[in-house]
Amino acid sequence: MQTAVAALLGQPVLALLAEVIVRVLRIGAFISLGVFLANLAVAFGLVDRIAAVSRYLTAPANLPDEVGTAILTTTASPTAGYGMLADFRESGVLSDRATLVAVTINTFFGFAQHIVTFYAPVLIPILGARVGVLYVATRGLVALAITLTGIAAGAVLLDRSNAGATANGDRRDQRTTDGGRSDTDHANASDVLDDSPESHAAAIRDAAGETVEKVREILPRLAAIYLVVSLLVAYSEELLALVGGGGVAVTAAADGLAGLLGLPGAAVPVVAAFALDTTSGAVVIAPLVENGTFTARTAVATMLVGGIVSFAVSTFKRSIPFQYGIWGRSFGSKVIAVNTALKIVWIALALVVLLA
Repeated sequence: MQTAVAALLGQPVLALLAEVIVRVLRIGAFISLGVFLANLAVAFGLVDRIAAVSRYLTAPANLPDEVGTAILTTTASPTAGYGMLADFRESGVLSDRATLVAVTINTFFGFAQHIVTFYAPVLIPILGARVGVLYVATRGLVALAITLTGIAAGAVLLDRSNAGATANGDRRDQRTTDGGRSDTDHANASDVLDDSPESHAAAIRDAAGETVEKVREILPRLAAIYLVVSLLVAYSEELLALVGGGGVAVTAAADGLAGLLGLPGAAVPVVAAFALDTTSGAVVIAPLVENGTFTARTAVATMLVGGIVSFAVSTFKRSIPFQYGIWGRSFGSKVIAVNTALKIVWIALALVVLLA
């Protein structure tokens, strides 16, 4: 035991620290961009222009028009979109309940960004056109279903009179209950946004100042959580060895799910690989599709099972550090719970359709 502890403590951590710093700075940059764009959108009246498109999402869900800016931004950068939503929540544009609805609606638009950056250039070439397109389409439909669930939840749980309430309910933003801008909003906008360059420069300076304040609040918390999680993940094998564990949990979960769904025995190692790394799982299953071990449907079902099993891993490695860094522990836990529950429910329904 002492030898194992000494080996664990003797591992180099400088490379890990450098990786965490780079990751936190990158996320911090996107959050800064999101918060800055949110402030500019309000200051320069861009919300009213974007609302013409985004109102199809926000109006049925009883969300303020500002939220549409964040939702559409998510397509380009999910981190920036989350940063904008966090800023709207902190400023009182969104209540906690409305923020959860907005985060849920964000799901499909965050997925759309990954089609361009990962699924199309990486995953589909590995899996082949038939299996790859079926898998991406299935995941896209799951994401769309979650977004539509968010819109439906907003229609039922929210109304225009409380969409602008703050978390503690003791402060309201300056919006009318029907979602329009109040007279005070118009007055403030005209004061800030006259035609003079000085007025525009002042609005930009104010937006930048609010951005710096917000990022200064989020970044230290984000860095601390990412560092702790990265250390635990990096030394997980050593820690498991200390307590006599291994990769048994993931394999057992994969075996149980595969047997329950009637998938081929080869699904177990595929699910285990897919749960830990999507690309590796795709590489493992691709030749098994070619030799007939899996059909297109059972291959996609197996990868979806891998996605369910991977939630525990991905939540610990990515969701907890990111969501806690953005929202704090209490509200971040709610966001994670809602996201995870909806993904599991809709993926389970997709499995029923695929294996029927």
